[in-house]
Amino acid sequence: MSGLGGLNKAPDGVVIGLVQIQNPVVVTRDDLARQADRICSLVAKARRNMATMDLVVFPEYALHGLSMDTNPEIMCRLDGPEVERFRGACIANDIWGCFSLMELNPHGNPFNSGLIIDNKGEIQLYYRKLHPWVPVEPWEPGDLGIPVCNGPNGSKIALIICHDGMFPEMAREAAYKGANIMLRTAGYTAPIRQSWHFTNQSNAFCNLMYTASVCLAGSDGTFNSMGEGMIVNYDGTPLATGNGIPDEIITAEVRPRLCDEARLNWGVENNIYQFGHRGYVAVKGGARDCPYTYMHDLVAARYTVPWEKQVKVVDGTSCGFEAPKRSYKPVPSTVPQKTLAAE
Repeated sequence: MSGLGGLNKAPDGVVIGLVQIQNPVVVTRDDLARQADRICSLVAKARRNMATMDLVVFPEYALHGLSMDTNPEIMCRLDGPEVERFRGACIANDIWGCFSLMELNPHGNPFNSGLIIDNKGEIQLYYRKLHPWVPVEPWEPGDLGIPVCNGPNGSKIALIICHDGMFPEMAREAAYKGANIMLRTAGYTAPIRQSWHFTNQSNAFCNLMYTASVCLAGSDGTFNSMGEGMIVNYDGTPLATGNGIPDEIITAEVRPRLCDEARLNWGVENNIYQFGHRGYVAVKGGARDCPYTYMHDLVAARYTVPWEKQVKVVDGTSCGFEAPKRSYKPVPSTVPQKTLAAE
């Protein structure tokens, strides 16, 4: 049940609104300012649309569009005017919001970042996309892990971005850190539609976790993004599914308490627990080892697939980007801490 899209809200419910915002064209600082204002106007629309709504979610590229433009003039900072507008919109409309921005990085390519801002205007979660959609996207690989924050009505929320959701390890990490709702924002276009649907469902079921996912919608004159807002129950059943209509807001109520109860009470298919307790019927507490070669190799920085030397696409040259010359090296965070809510 989705509470008729959240119209009938339970005392322990969290009503989520997914905004299939029109795919924008942003080239200049003025364009960026107009689009930030437009996003804020849709925050207000979401509040008018449903008085019970707790969290409004905007897709990846809602602010910058799909151009992949890395021009520093239109990159954002956490303490910049665009984020300040978003914070003000959450306060003015007494609602939590999830927002996307391409973030200036003085040490390399920009980050593809996401924020969750509470109804008091405080940044509760700050995430940088771990898996840019190669070879299409030029963004720096994220360096903040997968954070989880406390949200409305007993929710614990994680945010991943677009291509991140194609890696089951991402959803597993979010759930392992306690998330009972995982947001997935995206700019995907139609060829990814089927994969989008079944990964949103499998990420939910395999981790007993609600997933709420949304793409841009409409055309920017070059790319058509697909909309397809989707809220999925922790058993993998879709609660609400969207369409391709720009600016449509897809809503549903989720109940984190029920997700938490399933994690405690389920025996069959309690996969998030059973993954680390193999065969507990046969051996006390189950096997607690790590039998996965790829995990050991990843930790040891020697992850190599058997067909490694035959892989054809290993940089962004096919999409017009120069082959990089520097190796990955995390740098000290330059996050202005005063913008972040106290933990």
